[in-house]
Amino acid sequence: MRVGDLHVVPVVDGTGRENAREVLSAPGGDRWACHPEQLDAHGDLALTLGGFLLRTGDRLVLVDAGVGRIHNDRYRGGGMIDALAGLGVTPDQVTDVVFTHLHFDHVGWATSRGEVVFPHATYRVHAADWAHFVDAPDADPGAVRKLAPLRDRLETFDAAHTVAPGLDARPTPGHTPGSTTYVVSSRGRRALLIGDVAHSVVELAEPDWQATFDVDPDAAQAVRNRLADEVVDTEDAVAAAHFPGLAFGRVVTFGDRRRFVAI
Repeated sequence: MRVGDLHVVPVVDGTGRENAREVLSAPGGDRWACHPEQLDAHGDLALTLGGFLLRTGDRLVLVDAGVGRIHNDRYRGGGMIDALAGLGVTPDQVTDVVFTHLHFDHVGWATSRGEVVFPHATYRVHAADWAHFVDAPDADPGAVRKLAPLRDRLETFDAAHTVAPGLDARPTPGHTPGSTTYVVSSRGRRALLIGDVAHSVVELAEPDWQATFDVDPDAAQAVRNRLADEVVDTEDAVAAAHFPGLAFGRVVTFGDRRRFVAI
């Protein structure tokens, strides 16, 4: 996706699948019956896993780090390093790894077998997510093992700020306590990398869906609708962390309803 003078490139790590009716729902019966085109042949929600690469000035920024070496009946990763190589990028060239949040399918290549994967990068995440996933007394031990090796190269934040020229972090809590949207901007154009603010395009189209993954479903729903209302019928592009192919799109209105249209 070209954004003014900047390019944002999807980096696919693998795929996942979830039972759509178990993880995303809305009032009024089986609302998925109205969106069969968004489900696979088994009625599952297919999820693309990976991240986005942005070069700005002398910085090479990776937004999210995929699912890593996980390979089970629902999630299969392992492709990110090869995908980066296909773009002419080696792990030691990445200067920044920024996380939309710290769920397992976004931090997979942060470390591998206890070693930091991007050895020269500064890792950045909202302080509330680090507290929730790593420092909390009841933090998941798997998350602690995965993320604790980052401490010496970690920078946390707790407010909106500029990460690098043309890249701004905007806290959008709800999915997780520190869920963050990253806004790419150049020459009057913008693209929003929204992480898991939405897992499916239906959440941007209809205002009343909720996800079981959300730590605070009401807050997540509210921030998702504010974001959708902000970008609707503008030139702003949007990319979520799991939309098919990590494709960018725009939110537009058809009659009195919103719709996500891939670019």
